[in-house]
Amino acid sequence: MSIVISPAARDALEGWLAASRALKGTAENTLTAYRTDVVDFITFMTEYKGDAQGLAPLSRIAVTDMRAWMAQTRSGGASARSLARKLSAVKSFYRWLAEREGFEPTAVLSTRAPKFEKKLPRPLNEDAARAMIATVGEQSQTGWVGARDMAVVTLLYGCGLRISEALGLMGRDLPLGEAMRIVGKGGKERVVPVLPVARQAVATYLKLCPFETETDKPVFRGVRGGALNPRLVQKVTEQARMQLGLPATATPHAMRHSFATHLLSAGGDLRAIQELLGHASLSTTQAYTSVDTVHLMKVYEATHPKSG
Repeated sequence: MSIVISPAARDALEGWLAASRALKGTAENTLTAYRTDVVDFITFMTEYKGDAQGLAPLSRIAVTDMRAWMAQTRSGGASARSLARKLSAVKSFYRWLAEREGFEPTAVLSTRAPKFEKKLPRPLNEDAARAMIATVGEQSQTGWVGARDMAVVTLLYGCGLRISEALGLMGRDLPLGEAMRIVGKGGKERVVPVLPVARQAVATYLKLCPFETETDKPVFRGVRGGALNPRLVQKVTEQARMQLGLPATATPHAMRHSFATHLLSAGGDLRAIQELLGHASLSTTQAYTSVDTVHLMKVYEATHPKSG
């Protein structure tokens, strides 16, 4: 028997998602994940309590109910990290719902997420990053496609862009100057310096690209002229890393991590790097200090004159 969520609960969920979209500029992919997580939660509560979870029952969720949901989610194969993400979505929904409906959401909001080890980004060293860019450009037998892929990956490493940000560049953003304005996650704007090598890579691609540059069309095109699919960038990077014998962690996103880590190693200021990456929280950027500390300790252990 399929579980049907009450109309009131579904309306409330859609209202919260609409508010997140309008007020916070939450990305559509994130909203889709939020919807799935909250629907799964309400579905569990409906089944667990044997009653359609309208707004009144949802306002009476107890600590024991939350524990039962978390236990069921873990036993279903969800990792601690995945459960923490789901709980975050449920809490966000409950904050909004409690304020709107006037109930006390403490039982939900006081639920602690399971602890999990945060994965630190694994950057490439500088030689590997350069080799990756060059090798990406050699994966296609079509000249303009190779130049395109090389330009995209150069922007990831040279400007610290996310794939979505690089592929979101439009004809109106050209020609690239010494800096460009990027709209990142949550509609957050930042200004990113553009190195000459990145400008040259994009210019080379545009010169070879068989499609006209149009103001309202993406800069980076697929072979049929439509927007370039991010999966193709991931695929060509995967081919290049295998050719170079690099680990599976050498992904397009690792190029952005490498940008940050290499800036930090060169003495870059953490807050300035936070701005360049478009991180909302400095704590996100601070992950790079751990990476850099690991590197410094390796150098220290290899070079320090040990006594005895």
